[in-house]
Amino acid sequence: MSFIVKNTTIINPFDLIAPHSCRGCGRLGEPLCNCCKNDILKLHSTFHKDFSVENLPPLYTLGPREGLLSALIYDYKYNSNRALGKTFAELLDTILPPSEGKTFIVPLPTAHHHIRARALDHTLKIAKHLAKKRHLEVASVLVRAKDTVQVGADRATRLQQAGEAYALNQKISIDPTATYILLDDVWTTGTSLLSATKKLREAGALKIDIAVLAISS
Repeated sequence: MSFIVKNTTIINPFDLIAPHSCRGCGRLGEPLCNCCKNDILKLHSTFHKDFSVENLPPLYTLGPREGLLSALIYDYKYNSNRALGKTFAELLDTILPPSEGKTFIVPLPTAHHHIRARALDHTLKIAKHLAKKRHLEVASVLVRAKDTVQVGADRATRLQQAGEAYALNQKISIDPTATYILLDDVWTTGTSLLSATKKLREAGALKIDIAVLAISS
């Protein structure tokens, strides 16, 4: 595995006035320094979990939702640390296999009330950074059909809600020759991503990968 190399270039003049500090070690300059990025990538290389889920596409993740990775996801979603969107894209780019042929990044649609509350579509932002880094396109193939909230729900309820939550975007056609990378922040029970996978397959997608930041235990 090739780790991220240090880059000391200042990309935003505002960084001189209010620089980021690393969530891992406190070092000024970035929301996550390169040493702490590499620590997460090392964790990824040793993290293994047996997914006995029927018809599950290849799944790529940075590791378990705990420690620093859990804190980063929380800061990004709830503390408006938007710079982490690019950081997460860089980390995912490192663990995902090279893109071959036509490939699209498909963000799992965020509930509309969550976007309003956070003033951020956190999954879409990561998708855009990842697509730019890989010279790919973001394809919003899926849309929200219902804004149900799955936090705290049992698995049976999640399965029912997930099956009703997503619909195909009728403005976008599925290309059966392309690869679709489904992107989300956390795999909890997998019901949302499996439901989204089913929708894509029903529309004709033959090659699907799943990328998530973390796996909840």
